[in-house]
Amino acid sequence: MYPDIQPYETSTLKVSDIHTLYYEISGNKDGTPVIFVHGGPGGGCDEKDRSFFNPNKYKIILLDQRGAGRSTPSACLEENTTWDLVKDLEKLREALKIEKWHIFGGSWGSTLSLAYAQSHPDRVKSLVLRGIFILRKSELKFFYQEGASHLFPEAWDEYLEPIPEAERHDMILAYHAQLNSVDEGTKIRAAKAWSKWEMTTSKLYVDPSYVKRAESDDFANAFARIENHYFVNDGFMRDGQLLEKQEIDKIRHIPCIVVQGRYDVVCPATTAYALKKVWPELELHIVPDAGHSSREIGIAKLLVEATDKFANK
Repeated sequence: MYPDIQPYETSTLKVSDIHTLYYEISGNKDGTPVIFVHGGPGGGCDEKDRSFFNPNKYKIILLDQRGAGRSTPSACLEENTTWDLVKDLEKLREALKIEKWHIFGGSWGSTLSLAYAQSHPDRVKSLVLRGIFILRKSELKFFYQEGASHLFPEAWDEYLEPIPEAERHDMILAYHAQLNSVDEGTKIRAAKAWSKWEMTTSKLYVDPSYVKRAESDDFANAFARIENHYFVNDGFMRDGQLLEKQEIDKIRHIPCIVVQGRYDVVCPATTAYALKKVWPELELHIVPDAGHSSREIGIAKLLVEATDKFANK
């Protein structure tokens, strides 16, 4: 990854009566524009996210989505859907007077990147995607109900703990009730447990510093509440919508590189493979010794190689 840099511009964009979004720009003011689409939903951006791009060649744009990161109001679920976020990306592009840009997104960021590209294919130069997530019921069931639990049984026990046994047949719905509780203690306890489950399972080797992120009340609250809100509503899409032929046909002409960890249990490789099957033109790299995180060495290396490939286009 490229060395750390600082933004030369930080600002906000008011996208509704409720939501104001934080964004920043770094790198080359006259470079080719790229938008970093963060994960979660609700995860927000991190300063390290700038380092996937050559700062001499790219105009690097980071945006905190509705309710996430430095955007306000924090953890707000109102007017917060996939299609609101797609519209926000387009509003930002127009505000910055960018004709076309490169799109970079991982995990939920890959979902939103695909949704945006399928909505505005004439505005996308390329797609670099990681840890493909289509938000199908089968993917949610694997991670939040039964599947990943078989690989991380001790972490799964901690994830189960806040939920009464009688409600564990639908963990997403059970967490929904607690994450929207009027009792602040109940809400924060659930948010931390939900977030810790994902942080614990996101790398091939559990990273204590990564897991520690779940201990922050503010981060956990936004991350868990917004994720759960999207998942309980099936991403506000038809099941598997982003894989449908008529949707893929809209973006088939766009160069796309996908980097996928073989042992990603948050967004298993089966989804990246499903995308490759309906879109054979894309370039798929499966990293044999990696999990979900973009920070894993093999994944980060290929992501940087991908952005380097598109830097002059």
